[in-house]
Amino acid sequence: MNSILILGGTTEGYALAEALSDSTAPARSTALDRRNAERSDRRLASKPNRAPPAAHWHARPPGQPSQPSQPTPRALDPARWRVISSLAGRTSSPRLPAGETRIGGFGGVAGLVDYLREQWIAAVIDATHPFAATMGWHAVEACQALRLPLLRLERPAWQPEPGDRWHPVMDWNSACETLQELGARRVLLALGRQDLQPFVALTAFHFLIRCVSPPDPLPAFVNAELLLARGPFDLASERALLDAHRIDAIVCKNSGGEATAAKLIAAREREIPVVIRQRPARPVLPSCADVSSAGDWLAQVLETEQ
Repeated sequence: MNSILILGGTTEGYALAEALSDSTAPARSTALDRRNAERSDRRLASKPNRAPPAAHWHARPPGQPSQPSQPTPRALDPARWRVISSLAGRTSSPRLPAGETRIGGFGGVAGLVDYLREQWIAAVIDATHPFAATMGWHAVEACQALRLPLLRLERPAWQPEPGDRWHPVMDWNSACETLQELGARRVLLALGRQDLQPFVALTAFHFLIRCVSPPDPLPAFVNAELLLARGPFDLASERALLDAHRIDAIVCKNSGGEATAAKLIAAREREIPVVIRQRPARPVLPSCADVSSAGDWLAQVLETEQ
């Protein structure tokens, strides 16, 4: 049986896996697979900043809620095609997509090429986060080497609206310089736990650091507060957060999507400046912004394989 590989744990990737997987089929996971996965999860939870564990398989845990399934094109009938999602493994307890899931790195381009061969991958969907640029470039090289079809599934970037006080930057050093120029003092850092270090030098600032998993270790901020939270965030809660912490600037990535966009609306209402990092360069390849278009593309390219 040929396989479809979805790279990345984004909302779009999860939705595509849900649309393409047969949620009523038995989980494709052996007891040994599950035991190894549990051991790897325990190691990851205890050492969240270590390199990701070796790749392993997961099935959706019993009782985990799923999104309503979308119609599956005939060419993507789950009885004919195996759907695999690959997650980087940077969070200790990731929400698992429908179907089969592997967690961990591939070992560079060569390792990815080997994996694509071993698993009889017929098409690849790059649904990685807009700022996870390395995996995107590796996918291009590996798919070119094997002449496999590759599609980029990516949510549109946020666009400024009237009243926004956005300050676009290309790196975190520029973000630090911009914060100093703005004269802000109480800053919401909404950028994840892996990009905090450049802001440690700003000793005159109070930082509210919001991330899903705790940094290990937390960089040596002089004045910072850690808030562990996972989106989506609604507008009312974002308004309350900015008010309660007297936030006068926000630093974030232009990730796009609805789950974390409410902070931008709340900032616009309060005329709070937003220092927003722009997306890194991506390879030029076929792309789409929604699951339906990705399913159409897959149906077309996989029909030619049969």
